[in-house]
Amino acid sequence: MPEAFSPDALRAIPFFADLTEQDLETLLDRHRLAEVVPGQTLVMEADWGENLMVVISGLAKVRSFNADGEESVLSLVGGGELLGEISVLDGDARSADVVTLSTVRLLKLQGRGFQAVLAKNVNLALGIARLEAARLRDLNRRFGIQKSDATTRLLDALAYLARKSSGVDDPLALMPPLSQGEIAILAGLARETASRTMSKLKTKGVVLEEEGCLRLSSLDPLRKRGLVV
Repeated sequence: MPEAFSPDALRAIPFFADLTEQDLETLLDRHRLAEVVPGQTLVMEADWGENLMVVISGLAKVRSFNADGEESVLSLVGGGELLGEISVLDGDARSADVVTLSTVRLLKLQGRGFQAVLAKNVNLALGIARLEAARLRDLNRRFGIQKSDATTRLLDALAYLARKSSGVDDPLALMPPLSQGEIAILAGLARETASRTMSKLKTKGVVLEEEGCLRLSSLDPLRKRGLVV
């Protein structure tokens, strides 16, 4: 039999912590669990979708392409976050692609059940509003530094990657082993520029390599550039 996700496991995810047993059962009606390897597309821009996805673990990027075919990363989505909630709420097509950056474990929920539960739970609605506000703040911050120097943009991208990977908003957490190209796209830099800047940061001990992953050694470089308080 396929693996099932229990109401208690769903309640452990902060978005759903205040729901009743009945509401949890409603959300889990005809749910599905999936494990998706890195580099796979979870959602395609302009597709229609009636399901909501909960990221249980792993990391994915929300991306779009401009008229010249250049990729931009709009946001990163980590464990405990939602995917596809906007289309479920407004009934419109998906607004961007979502691609896995690491192995992602997903819980897929029926949109109708989610809408029914959302309609009578203020805390759930507030949780989603806070999620969208946080994503908008991140996007505004990243957009605001696009004219900054390469080091600032790369450090910001690395801190953002660490925060979203950690599940606890920790900019000093280990990051998943992404390619130089992926990190360059996240920072909005040419690959050569990102590679050269990364080498300098490693030489200075600002970026450390541990078990094939990257980690920022200190918050000080981020503070000096106004990237954290």
